[in-house]
Formats: sequence, C-alpha cells, structure tokens
Amino acid sequence: MTQRHDFTARIAWTGNRGAGTSSYSGYDRTWDIATPGGAVVACSNDPRLGGDPALPNPEDLLLASLAGCHMLWYLHLASVAGVVVTGYADDPLGVGESAPDGTGRFVKAVLRPRIEVAAGSDLTVADAIHARIHAHCFIARSVNFPVEIAASYVEV
Repeated sequence: MTQRHDFTARIAWTGNRGAGTSSYSGYDRTWDIATPGGAVVACSNDPRLGGDPALPNPEDLLLASLAGCHMLWYLHLASVAGVVVTGYADDPLGVGESAPDGTGRFVKAVLRPRIEVAAGSDLTVADAIHARIHAHCFIARSVNFPVEIAASYVEV
C-alpha cells in the first residue's frame, strides 16, 4: 500500500522596505524558509532578477535538494552493497534556459560527486549504485528534466 508523506515549510517574504510592492525597484527579493525543528534559511531571488548573490535562490535550492537526495540514497545503497564510503562531495551543475519573455526552466542537471571509498573497494559496484538511485529519491522522481551522473572515485 502506498504511504502518504507530508512535508511542510514556512516561506516568509522579508523584503518589504516599508512601501511593499508599490514600485518594482522598491522592495527586496529576500525571504526566509523555516521547517519544523530546522534552522531558518535566508534566501533571495536569482541575482539576474534583482536578488542578493550572497543568498541561495530557489534554483540553487532545487539543485542542492536533488544532489542531497542523491547523496543520501547513495550512502544508504553503498552501505547495503558493502561499499565503504568515507567521503562524499558534489558540485552539481543545473542547466537552465530562459525564453525571451523571461520564463525559464531547468533543461538538465549533472551531479558530479567525488566519492572516497575504502581501499580495495569494487569500483564497478560503487559506480553501479547511481543507476538505482533515481528509483528511490523523492526529488529525482519528481523533476521533469534529465539528471546525469558524472561521478569520480578515490580509494583511501
């Protein structure tokens, strides 16, 4: 039987400089994310759209969520497969496109994890795990663009 999972968050705009949205340039594109029991995350819009480049934007967060979900499933499936992972870092790339009218979308993502595994690990098994993750990860199963994997491994 399928189980339902509810996820909640509170999004609150923080960019009112006093006059609200009375003019396009009169407000900041900043906002906070709060999740139950979690730390508040200050965010902004994409800098090309007036956002603060020092803060994550929705596109950053989607890409980070996709990469984070992939990582967590990789660690789980590696553990089950007997692959000892000692380090994992990713610098994912999201490729987007914008139409002349300003609308945009992701056209693909490339996850580029650098995975440290115990010396003597079977790298064929370690690499094959990636192909199984899309079947499990909520985020990967929910996006409508291709997700490519370009993993590298270091034995330590």
